Amino acid sequence: MSETPGSLTQTEEANSFHTLRMDPGDSSAEKKSQVTGRLVLTILGAAMGSFQFGYNVGVINAPESLIKEFMNKTEHRRHGSGISEESMRNLWALTVAIFSVGGCFGGFMAGWWATKLGRKRGSQANVIIGVLAAVLMFVSRRAGSYEMITVGRVVVGFHAGLYTGISPMYLSEISPANIRGGIGVLHQLAIVTGILISQILGFPDLLGTEDSWDILLGLVVVPCVVQAIILPFCPESPRYLLITKQDEKSCRQALSLLRGSHDIEDEVEEIRQEMTSCGTGSCISILQLLRSPTLRTPMLIGVVMQLSQQLSGINGVFYYSTSLFEDAGLSQSTAKYTTSAVGGVMVVMTMITIPLMDRLGRRTLHLSGLGGMAFFSVLITVALALKDQVPGFDVTSIPLMLLYVVFFALGPGSIPWLIVSELFSQDARPSAMSLCVLVNWLSSFIVGFIFPTMQASLKDYTFLPFTFLLVLFFIFTFYKVPETKGKTFEQVSAMWREDVAVTHVKPIPRNKVSDLRGAKVKGEQEVKNPKYGSTNEAFTTETDETKKEENMKF
Repeated sequence: MSETPGSLTQTEEANSFHTLRMDPGDSSAEKKSQVTGRLVLTILGAAMGSFQFGYNVGVINAPESLIKEFMNKTEHRRHGSGISEESMRNLWALTVAIFSVGGCFGGFMAGWWATKLGRKRGSQANVIIGVLAAVLMFVSRRAGSYEMITVGRVVVGFHAGLYTGISPMYLSEISPANIRGGIGVLHQLAIVTGILISQILGFPDLLGTEDSWDILLGLVVVPCVVQAIILPFCPESPRYLLITKQDEKSCRQALSLLRGSHDIEDEVEEIRQEMTSCGTGSCISILQLLRSPTLRTPMLIGVVMQLSQQLSGINGVFYYSTSLFEDAGLSQSTAKYTTSAVGGVMVVMTMITIPLMDRLGRRTLHLSGLGGMAFFSVLITVALALKDQVPGFDVTSIPLMLLYVVFFALGPGSIPWLIVSELFSQDARPSAMSLCVLVNWLSSFIVGFIFPTMQASLKDYTFLPFTFLLVLFFIFTFYKVPETKGKTFEQVSAMWREDVAVTHVKPIPRNKVSDLRGAKVKGEQEVKNPKYGSTNEAFTTETDETKKEENMKF
């Protein structure tokens, strides 16, 4: 591509302006941030929603045989005959997967919910939905209605879907940039802790009995109550207050509480810059998000990252680990106890990734996780396929499955939730989260519903389709996913505008470079500052006439 002498390309000009605005010496992200008691309390309040999601993912696993027996007895009492084996398999798959249907609706509404009510008030309103779901599932056995379990699973799925959008946003927006990765992982840590506790409580020695499984399902009311007590003492997201509500006074109050100091000017200024770049402060709609050239790349990355989590095969382990371990040769009671090892591994590994997230970076950990899962999924398949021919291979598949879970926790478990909040600035974040969470829940529903059929038809080769997908996700991550470690939201947003600018490179005279600072050039009109940091449109210094032409094409 040719250039006129004495000129800069538009991309070079963009990079020049990037350097001027993002002087590392002035960046608040470089400063060490104190973890205060109020910040910890707010993290706990936000993560309690994530805990409820995890609890409801894992709680349905251990009492599977008990609930099936209740369904069969109920049907026999109503019609004089039980449920056939095939009908029971489909009914149970529906009971498990219907949770994801509710999650799809909740996840899709999460962006609107968080924008309309705020991150804090949105969580408080969601508590009511969680209580309703808990009541439905708890009353089901006493009412003799297994349909109430199904309805309760839909409602609690909607409840959890809202949290999968709200909690990561809330956590990322209250976090200082230099520890945002570690705090973002707490969303996943709360999820896997919920899974582990639900598995432990489901032991036959505790609540996994014929008389107590309904209590196990209804216990989701406990974290709802805890969250309802904590949230009134937590501040709203400072970014939401300033950028969306345009309330600087409340923003400063929230920041002072979270940071434990009134020395917040650098952070307020950084949020102000993002507010200025976002224009009116109004949010980008989902339709605008899909049509924006600047946002196509981060949107594609966000969607594929969600798919890499759910289509990795991990939900098969979460939902059906007990039956998988029984197929490996364990007794039913031993399989239930071994299932808790899955939750234990997830908790320990997620805790390990908290300090690694801001040291090694998101991209490195995600690649390591995908690669490890692909490798061990092959070994699991080999062990299951040869378990009848080679002594000991039936038991070998169990530690291999736990190692498979280790690598999931290393990257794909937490990073997809975290990175979506980082890829977009405030105006596009709610809509982006809604779409990405919808994709996550849809893929979760598909895996949850078809996994029993896959298990029945593919038997020992159930994990092979997931191996193929894991390799594809590894390749995509290697070539497409950038590193966001240590970057402010505005710096991350700048990547996409620079990418778009490369495809629209135009010669710019050197004597106009100073216009980037808002200066006037003698004898010419003043050139406005570009909208640096905005996700509303690509970085540009084109004339009005050129903009009109581009808009007509768009």
